Amino acid sequence: MQSPTDILSDIWTSAGGDKAALARVHLTGEEPQVPSSFRVAVAGQATIAAAGLAAAEIWRLRSGEAQDVTVDMRHAVVECRSERYLRLDDKPPPPAWDAIAGVYRTGDNSFVRCHTNFPHHRDAVCKVLGCAPEREKVQAALMQWKGEDFETAAYAAGGVVALMRSYDQWSSLPQARALAELPLVSIERIGEAPPKPWPRGDRPLSGLRVLDLSRVIAGPVAGRTLAAHGADVLLVSGPELPAIPWLTIDTGRGKLTTFIELKSEAGRAQMRELLKDVDIFSQGYRPRALAGLGFAPEEAAEINPGIVYVTLSAYGHSGPWAERRGFDSLVQTTTGFNHAEGKAAGIDGPKELPAQMLDHATGYLMAFGAMMAKARQAREGGSWHVRVSLAQTGRWLWNLGRLESGLNTPDLTGEAVHAAFMETVSSGFGALQAVRHSAVLSRTPAQWSRPAMPLGSHSPRWPR
Repeated sequence: MQSPTDILSDIWTSAGGDKAALARVHLTGEEPQVPSSFRVAVAGQATIAAAGLAAAEIWRLRSGEAQDVTVDMRHAVVECRSERYLRLDDKPPPPAWDAIAGVYRTGDNSFVRCHTNFPHHRDAVCKVLGCAPEREKVQAALMQWKGEDFETAAYAAGGVVALMRSYDQWSSLPQARALAELPLVSIERIGEAPPKPWPRGDRPLSGLRVLDLSRVIAGPVAGRTLAAHGADVLLVSGPELPAIPWLTIDTGRGKLTTFIELKSEAGRAQMRELLKDVDIFSQGYRPRALAGLGFAPEEAAEINPGIVYVTLSAYGHSGPWAERRGFDSLVQTTTGFNHAEGKAAGIDGPKELPAQMLDHATGYLMAFGAMMAKARQAREGGSWHVRVSLAQTGRWLWNLGRLESGLNTPDLTGEAVHAAFMETVSSGFGALQAVRHSAVLSRTPAQWSRPAMPLGSHSPRWPR
C-alpha cells in the first residue's frame, strides 16, 4: 500500500503542484486510528495536508516566504468527525438523524438507506410508500418493494435513498465506469481573463472573497478551510431552506452568513452584485439548480472574468447519475463501502464508516482545488471551474487499500479528543468547544477570525 506521503504526492502533482513543495510537509502518526477496514485516517490526513500545502504555496507566491506544513494523523481524523465532538455551553450534539432515517430491509431481501433529515426528502419517501413517517410503518411498506425499484421511485419523487450494493455491483454500473474516466479533482479553464494580482494581507488568503453556497458537511467544510487561511467567506443561504443546526454551527466558524432569496429577481440581482467582486464561488446544491437561476459556471465567468467556480456533486459530473442528488451516507451505501464494512465485521447488512469521510475528505479537496485554481489564475489568467464529487472521493478512498485488522482498532474516546485537539471559542450561539484545524503552518497558523453565527446574521455585502 502507498504511504501517506506518496498519497499526498499523487494528489498534489495531479493538480499541477510543484514536487519540490512536498519536502516541506511533515505527516505524523500511524494507522489505524479508528475502527474501519478502510484507510479513513490516512484519507483525512492526506486531503487536509493537500489543502494546507496549497495555502502555504500561495503564501510563498505572495510573500516569497516558504513554510512547513505538519498534519498529525490522529488530529486529522478527529477533525473529520468534528461535528460529533462539538460542544455548545458544555452540551453534546442532539441526535443527528431524523426518526425514519436509516437502513431498511426490502421485500427482495435487499437493504436500502433513506436520508430524511430535510422535511421534503422525508415527505417524498412517505409519499412513495403511502405511509406515515413512523419507522415501523416505513419498514412494513418497504416489504412490498424490491430495493432497486424503490430507489428509482424515490428519486423520481424527489427523495434521496440508496440501495446497498457490493463493490462489484456498483462497479458494473455505467456511473462507476464514467467516474473511472475522471480525475479526483477536475480543474478546467472555462474563460479568458487577465491575471488578478494578489491583494495585500498577512495570511495566505487575506483579501480573497469566497461565496459559499452549500449545506450539510462537504461544501461547508471547504468554506471553513478557506476561512482558516484568511479568506473572507460569506455563506449564502435562504430563509426558507432547511438546515441542520449543529452542522451549521460547526462549519460556520470563520464565516459571515447572509440570506438571499434566489428565486426572486431582487435576490438574483443581489447575488450578481456579490459575484462581481468575488474570487471563489463554491457551491454544493443539486446539479443544475443554480444554473437554472442564472449562475452556471460560464455565466458566473461572464459576470466576473477571472472567477474560480467550484462545484460539488454526489456522483460526478458525467454519466447517467450526474444529476442525481445524494449525501455521504447514501454514497457509502450504494458504492460498496457499507457492504464491505459489514462483511469485514461479520454482520448481515450494512455497516457505516466511522466518519462521514466522503464528506470531509471531499470538502478538503474542494478547498485544495479552489486554491490551486486561484494560484493558476494569478499566474496565467483565465476563469476556472473546479469539480469534485463524493463518489469520486469514494473511488479514491477504496483504491487506497484495506486494513485487515482495522475493525479491531479501539475508537477514539471523547475525553482524549477534548484534551488534545479542542479549543474554546465564543460564538453567536454561546461558548463552543470545537476541534482546532489540524494543518499546522509554521509561518501563517490557521485560525478562524470570525465566530460562528446564526444563519442570516449579516448583510449581503462584502466587508470593507
